[in-house]
Amino acid sequence: LPVVFALDRAGIVGDDGKTHQGFIDVSYLRCLPNMEVAEPKDEKELRDLLYTGVMHDGPFAVRYPRGTGPGAPTDLPMEQLPVGRGEVLRQGADITLAGFGATVTECLKAAAILEDDGIEATVVNARYAKPLDDELFLGLAETTGGIITAEENVRAGGFGEAVLALLAEHGLAARFLAALTMPDAIVDHGPQPTFRRIWNLDATGIAERSRQALRRAGA
Repeated sequence: LPVVFALDRAGIVGDDGKTHQGFIDVSYLRCLPNMEVAEPKDEKELRDLLYTGVMHDGPFAVRYPRGTGPGAPTDLPMEQLPVGRGEVLRQGADITLAGFGATVTECLKAAAILEDDGIEATVVNARYAKPLDDELFLGLAETTGGIITAEENVRAGGFGEAVLALLAEHGLAARFLAALTMPDAIVDHGPQPTFRRIWNLDATGIAERSRQALRRAGA
């Protein structure tokens, strides 16, 4: 049925209490047949994805975090986005940083940090954990030094595991370098920047995990 599920407080919830943390919704939604699972990178894309969901002929879930976004305009006409298609925000041959939702902004900042070290990173705004943009991820696995995913969801059943499964099906599992996720635990609550730093989901953490992954890969 054409039902839109708008999932508020997705990911790190801030000071609302640890039972309010939104770390498992990607996992339990991805296993549902016909369900589309999306998360925007900013305020404008949130409006566009909600509009896309309303226009979509089937179940459609949009998750979005508590708090303010990066500051994208919200007074532009809404547009329908292609289902199952991500976008490349920055090009670089050494590594791909694939963000899902709130982590996209941190991936862009991490790419700038890595550039100071002479590492050129591609940054992807995945938009969809289901369906994945298969063509995009398979192409980047073959043309960059490998893929790191970042998401505010647990690893089991999340966006990163979806990317890994896709690559494995095509003999490219070795090109999956790391999945940056929340832990399989009841995590205490607190300021979002604090917990992004703790779990390596801020720019500094993503950049450091990228360096470690490249060293392990011998790049």
